[in-house]
Amino acid sequence: MSAKNIISKLSSRKFWAAVSGVVIAVMAAFGADADTQTTVAGVISAVAVLAVYIFAEGKIDEAAVNGKEDENDGEN
Repeated sequence: MSAKNIISKLSSRKFWAAVSGVVIAVMAAFGADADTQTTVAGVISAVAVLAVYIFAEGKIDEAAVNGKEDENDGEN
C-alpha cells in the first residue's frame, strides 16, 4: 500500500465511521457502559475531523507550491 493510498484512506469519513463502529462494537462486547462508548465515539470523531483537515490543508499547500513552480518555469 502506497503512502498516497494510506493518506487517502485516513482522510475518508467512511473510514473513520468504520473505525468508530468497530471500536464501539468491541467495547459493547466487553461490557463498556453507554457513556464510555459515547465518549470514545466522540474522541474518534474529533480525531477524524482533525485528520481530514490536516490532509486537506496539505493538499491545498501542495497545489499552491506546484502552481508557483509552474509560474517560475515560464520565466526561464
